Amino acid sequence: MGRQTAQATPGEVVHGPQDGPRLTSISPATEQVLGHVPLTGRSGLEAILRGAEETARIWGTLSPDSRRVYLRRLRQAVVDEAEAIARLVASEQGKPLSEAYATEIIPVLALLKWLEAEGLEHLSPRRFGATTPMLGRKRLYERYDPLGVVALITPWNYPFAIPFVQLASALAAGNVVVLKPSPVTPLVGQKIGELCRRAGLPAGVVHVVHLRDEDAPLLVEHPSVAKVFFTGSVETGRRVMASAAKGPKPVVLELGGKDPAIVAADADLERTAAGIAWYAMANSGQTCAAVECVYVHRAIAELFVRRLVDEVGRLRVGDPLDPNTDVGPLTTEAQRQRVEAHVEEAVALGARVLVGGHRLDDRPGYFYAPTVLADVPPSARVVQEETFGPVIPVITVETLDEAVELANRSPLGLTASVWTTNPALGRELAVRLRAGAVHVNDHACHWAEPRAAWGGVRQSGFGRVLGPHGLREMVNVKIVSEDYRAGALEPWWYPYGPHVISLLANTARALYAPLRRRPWALLNLLLNRRARRRVHLLDYLRHPRAWW
Repeated sequence: MGRQTAQATPGEVVHGPQDGPRLTSISPATEQVLGHVPLTGRSGLEAILRGAEETARIWGTLSPDSRRVYLRRLRQAVVDEAEAIARLVASEQGKPLSEAYATEIIPVLALLKWLEAEGLEHLSPRRFGATTPMLGRKRLYERYDPLGVVALITPWNYPFAIPFVQLASALAAGNVVVLKPSPVTPLVGQKIGELCRRAGLPAGVVHVVHLRDEDAPLLVEHPSVAKVFFTGSVETGRRVMASAAKGPKPVVLELGGKDPAIVAADADLERTAAGIAWYAMANSGQTCAAVECVYVHRAIAELFVRRLVDEVGRLRVGDPLDPNTDVGPLTTEAQRQRVEAHVEEAVALGARVLVGGHRLDDRPGYFYAPTVLADVPPSARVVQEETFGPVIPVITVETLDEAVELANRSPLGLTASVWTTNPALGRELAVRLRAGAVHVNDHACHWAEPRAAWGGVRQSGFGRVLGPHGLREMVNVKIVSEDYRAGALEPWWYPYGPHVISLLANTARALYAPLRRRPWALLNLLLNRRARRRVHLLDYLRHPRAWW
């Protein structure tokens, strides 16, 4: 596909003379047009959703073994196309090739393999016994039924991994998927659809739709959509939730983070500086779980900052397709301007730039120098708001209690990390930090573990993806009880009368009162007319736990 100098911004809608409105894809490293993708449009979306609902009724009846076959084919398709996927992600989104493999492709493959080998077992019906004697003859079990059609609205910072792990979990649970990729990275979205076709998924099981921003609420509000999974900003998440409330229908929201890293006085400085540098600068800082604020104990602050500046200062910024590049461009010019504004405000408030602190205008593309800030006022936006860029603000604290307090002030709570050589301290701070995940001497690494749930608290959203908890978000948990006793009547059924009230009152005392009061209640039950006719003493004797 030929390239030309961009005359548009990423995600801009252009109109062709014959093929209608299209989204524009632009390389953030070169500012050149990579291609165009046709918009689905309102009428197209309506037709897709009507068909998806019918397809869901068929796909949802497939056995787990049949779905396992398709998951295996999907995994093989991703393996076969791994290099092409990595290069497309690097070209359209801007992360270096190494990161495209490490954070986009390998986590997807790990999840697909786990779903095949173990994950589907978490969706098998589960029998359980009643704990109360009043239901002693019931056969109880949980079913995990498909929801039907689920909508995935996904961001541009991880345009392959985020939609794919949700898509794979949805398919494993028996759902049909309508995926709306970010308009900034439409070619990666198209690639996901292509991989699903290559894996032989039946037509209509996965739809990739490209919509104008003003048309996105139609997807959320459509009655055919059973549940919405949204990943993006807090502001947009609120709008998605408001649209879903018109149903109402459930949503899972992952709305970003302002992840703190707390560095204790006994931290291993070599590992700590290297780890924080990676988690802050990977994907040019455009990660919801990036380290966005470092709280370091004064006892080692000077040494830590020196090592961190050395680490960041060595990073090579450049073409994401170059294997030697460490940090690529920001994905959009708007994001670069946000980063620039945060840094400039922090400096105006008294922060010091130790390395970086400026855009790189010596080349095309949306590049910004990896940056470390010291003496950052807590009121600065670079501390209070999600920056989403290659910036590390460092704040020196007198105590770890102060660090925890400052970290917990954020309204966001996705992940956090503690850096210490003391296991007891690590566990203590992990309990005290308010976040969806806390890591000790690492940060957000559970993204690569398919068994580990991913999600946040407070304004970082609610609900989970990945792991058994993520799978349960994709199903209706249905309780089924069975009772095949011929002619048996429950003691609390009609007709009512004083003997029914006596039976129930004595049942409550016999089962749940202090032990010394239970014998008298049991005697009253034995003498109760309704109990003699409708209660089987054996049901009560089969539940010894209820008597203690």
